[in-house]
Amino acid sequence: MEAAAERVVNRAAAAIGASGRFSIALSGGSTPKGLYELLATPRYARRIDWSHVHVFWGDERCVPPDDPASNYRMTREALLDHVPVVPSNVHRIRGDDPPAAAAAAYEEKLRRVFSTPDGPPRETPGACFDLVLLGMGDNGHTASLFPGLTAVRESKRWVVAEYVPEVSMWRVTLTPPVINAAADVVFLVSGPGKVPMLHRVLEGPRQPDALPAQAIEPRGGASWLVDVAAAAGLREATRR
Repeated sequence: MEAAAERVVNRAAAAIGASGRFSIALSGGSTPKGLYELLATPRYARRIDWSHVHVFWGDERCVPPDDPASNYRMTREALLDHVPVVPSNVHRIRGDDPPAAAAAAYEEKLRRVFSTPDGPPRETPGACFDLVLLGMGDNGHTASLFPGLTAVRESKRWVVAEYVPEVSMWRVTLTPPVINAAADVVFLVSGPGKVPMLHRVLEGPRQPDALPAQAIEPRGGASWLVDVAAAAGLREATRR
């Protein structure tokens, strides 16, 4: 987790220096929660200029913001309640709205913040995410891009809503085009339960419909911060 925290701190400083703003898209899940709790400690929190941080999410469950399943709630309790982030710079996905409306509103917000009223995402500083944090499920999904569904194949919309039968729930998610335009994309993966899928995603054939994490291919390549347990099944060359 310390490597991930240092990555956030360094990216924040570089982005604020380049454009006056640090735009980060956060992930849900137990592994990112540990990172957020670490970032909330004085050791790291005091090294970030929170007045220039804009917080977004990579996906959200369609539940109210105080629901235990809400990614926003988890992040608020683990991090945002403990750092001096400007409330108006916290841009949650409104999971309590109708799913399609929530997706459309979030895309509109992103286009406004990134000054891109139409067309594909841009990769210039200030016009894209400076950092996107992602997890990976044991079925190969990332954000709310699930195997066999349509969101992973989206090429024009930045945000979509989709019902996920696997979890019996509507989700709102960023799509590959806007994630892949980010300056930096980092996957956080931990635990022995991820060993088989991590091997398939990183060392197996490219099958993004079945393994949505493979659809994340930013220009500079994605980084994978993986703990020892999750990396157990990888070849030595992949671990480096």
